[in-house]
Amino acid sequence: MYLNLVEIAESFGVSEKVVADWIRDEGLPHVLDRGRLLFDRARVADWAAEHGLVARAGFLSPENSAFTTGLALEPMLRQGGIWRDVPAAGVVGVLERVIAAHAGVAPAVRGLLAQRLRAAGGMNWAPVGCGFALPHFSTRVTLGREGGVIALLLLRDPLPLPEPPPDGEPVGRLLFFIPPSPRAHLDMLARLSRAVAHGPLRGLAEQGASDEELFRALGAVDPSRGGGVA
Repeated sequence: MYLNLVEIAESFGVSEKVVADWIRDEGLPHVLDRGRLLFDRARVADWAAEHGLVARAGFLSPENSAFTTGLALEPMLRQGGIWRDVPAAGVVGVLERVIAAHAGVAPAVRGLLAQRLRAAGGMNWAPVGCGFALPHFSTRVTLGREGGVIALLLLRDPLPLPEPPPDGEPVGRLLFFIPPSPRAHLDMLARLSRAVAHGPLRGLAEQGASDEELFRALGAVDPSRGGGVA
């Protein structure tokens, strides 16, 4: 059974742009048929299982998944914090501060991450639409189960990116994340993308909600509340 791009995106609860990134960066199996992207259901299911990624709905949703518990996003956001009124020119400096403040990571690892942050091609900025981007390191990082971190940056002015947002809306909000393991990377990316597109997080960020309200909004997609897993 073959699925199209829209069906794959809906099954994982992400944008078509995220699926395109998975094809380019993660080797998501696909075929081209007269200019259309098609996906073999069985091959995609195997790929998802190998990457620790679980479909949430639609054609790929499992009745009983082996990944029924996982990492909670809300504590990771509390670790990284919410940063307000950040100038676009100061984004990298804030990300450096997030890394430097991460007590759960060894100093040598923090130094390595800071170097990657400023290295050419070291970051994938991943604009996902709705004024959000999900910046993360281009190469996989392993910090350990307690080492994951998320930071929400609310920008003072739009951030110019080399890759335009899929909906053309300027990027003014960033969810920077470092997954605790390579296995958790794709699932965190999918869950954060879904939180932006379908949860209350976007509206609350636009309204200038309190930190606690934003923490709870991201926590709404955690496993114990019906969200995905890592």
